[in-house]
Formats: sequence, C-alpha cells, structure tokens
Amino acid sequence: MGYQCACCGETHEGLPDIGSVMPYMIYDIPESEWLGRVMLTADTCILDDEHYFIRGVLEIPVHEQEQTLGFGVWVSQKAEHFHAYREQPDSTDIGPFFGWFCTEVNAFSPTILLKSKAHFIGNGQRPSIELEPTDHPLAVAQREGISLARAWEIVHEYLPKE
Repeated sequence: MGYQCACCGETHEGLPDIGSVMPYMIYDIPESEWLGRVMLTADTCILDDEHYFIRGVLEIPVHEQEQTLGFGVWVSQKAEHFHAYREQPDSTDIGPFFGWFCTEVNAFSPTILLKSKAHFIGNGQRPSIELEPTDHPLAVAQREGISLARAWEIVHEYLPKE
C-alpha cells in the first residue's frame, strides 16, 4: 500500500503500528523510585503490587484499506484476570476481561480511563483491545474507521522528529 503523504511529501509503504511503552501513570514516577514499585515488561506492568496492566493492540480500520492502524496500548486489569493472562499468555480460553484504558492517544485526547475489554487471541499475539461503543472520538474511529490521510497524520505525531 503506497501512499504519497501530505504531511512530509514522502511516499510510504504500509502503516507502521505505534504505541506506548508503559501505562500513563508510570511516566509520572521517577525512574529512581521504580525499584520495588514498578515491574515492567514488554507485555505487563505491576505498580506497587496493587495495580495491574496488560499491553494489547487497539486497531482502527482505515477506509478502503486492508491494513488497520494499530496502537500498542495498556489497560488495567483485576489481579485475578492479570494473573490468568500471565499464566496463559497464549490462551484463547480466558476473557474477555474489562479494563480501564491507560494510554493517552493524543490524536483522540483525552483517552485515559475509557472503558475497554481485552480479548485474548492466542497465536503469540497481544490481546485485542475493544473500547466501549460510546461517542468518544477514539471509540467512533475504532467502529467506523478513518481515512488513510488521517492515519498518516496520526502516525507522523509519533515518528521521531529529524
């Protein structure tokens, strides 16, 4: 899928997935305080042994494209759901589990604490994150999709500035 980008003038092949390295509240904790408080992996996070998060993918359909715009996002989980996922990370026999959305997606801000569900799909893939079907702009985009031009505008917000 080639696309002449209106933002930078370059021709791009395929949309990259973008995402957040950790749940939003971890950014407020100085790294010097992480020891004993934050346990962060590429897929899970525990804060103060009482707040549990998993990383999943929220997909936004792109009009007239097969590929979606994927966001690596974090959602909170109850302790028992979190541990079920850690014990069976490749299982489709768990969930879906409710969680609060814990990633700020700037193009649709504010997105913190939207209601969501984590669907476990196995096959070595991260859970699929589904937002509650509300009129929030991110939920609408997940349901109805966005244009390819809009998808590239969003991607450019996350690309490193030269």
